[in-house]
Amino acid sequence: MPSLFLTPFLVSFFLAIVFLIGLIRIFQNKDFSDKNSRTAARHIHRPGTLRFGGVAIILAFTSTLLLDSNLVISKQLFWVLLLGGGILLFGTLDDLWQLSWQKQLVFQVVIALVIFWSGIRLEYVTNPFGGIFLFTNSFGFLLSLGLVVGWILLIINAINWVDGIDGVSGGITAIGALAIFFVSLRPEVNQPPVGIIAMALLGATLAFLVFNFNPAKILAGTSGSVFMGFILAILALFAGAKIATTLLVLAIPVIDALWVIFERLESHSSVFSPDKRHLHFRLLELGWSQRKICFFYWLVTGLITAISLNVGAKGKLLIFLIIIVGMIFGYFLIRKRKNV
Repeated sequence: MPSLFLTPFLVSFFLAIVFLIGLIRIFQNKDFSDKNSRTAARHIHRPGTLRFGGVAIILAFTSTLLLDSNLVISKQLFWVLLLGGGILLFGTLDDLWQLSWQKQLVFQVVIALVIFWSGIRLEYVTNPFGGIFLFTNSFGFLLSLGLVVGWILLIINAINWVDGIDGVSGGITAIGALAIFFVSLRPEVNQPPVGIIAMALLGATLAFLVFNFNPAKILAGTSGSVFMGFILAILALFAGAKIATTLLVLAIPVIDALWVIFERLESHSSVFSPDKRHLHFRLLELGWSQRKICFFYWLVTGLITAISLNVGAKGKLLIFLIIIVGMIFGYFLIRKRKNV
């Protein structure tokens, strides 16, 4: 039984290492500095760092699933893999030519709608205080559609926006994949295919981290960050609709994303306008190093994950509320220290 999950992890890890080394060697003398003044100001990576890490992640992940004899490529999984290829192409175009945020948003909405059309949707939502809400009638269908699209967009952009510090997005994705793997093995869930997919994602992201840890030799780029968020969002829907666990694991980037959206709306800025309002930029301004910020994200995410896997629905709700209060307090504390 362990080989059922160990094999996809090792295959994905090995393939990603090979692809990453190949990309770095092929493009090592190319200049990929961000020449777009609108976004260059918020990039703190070494100038010219290769931004095609997502290519290796997507190719390794997809190849692993296609080669795994224990995994049946269902209609839903087929569309996930096909959309992964679309993310690779669209993300690479964005990394090369900096597409507008409007085009990126339209693309994200389209892939979310395709996912819903393919049959990956919410059939119900568990009430933390008991019972469930079924989406059975026409209103429920529309509510499920809205929740699925909103969920996918939220997770994609939470991972995409946290990808400003070397190692953070890959580390959080790896922890998220591991959490979903454990959830998939629980008796009440019992979804070995989800466990295989999660381990393939874990292998690819850990291999990426070998080259992405500060100082990074390669970055995830748009294709990598969008893909990692996309697969985490889909796995949460696959894994018995375990939205709560995934939301807790991604609590820091999700709450940070919502906070930044609120601040941008408050200042009448575009929601997708690049700036340095995110938590990791605020910590940099306080003098934290990239490595310290990275370890902070990993440590807190790991602790939250360990707790979330051992509490019920009410416990998850309480923890999420505590995290929200803690982060709001942290934002105000950081703002106060900056003004001193």
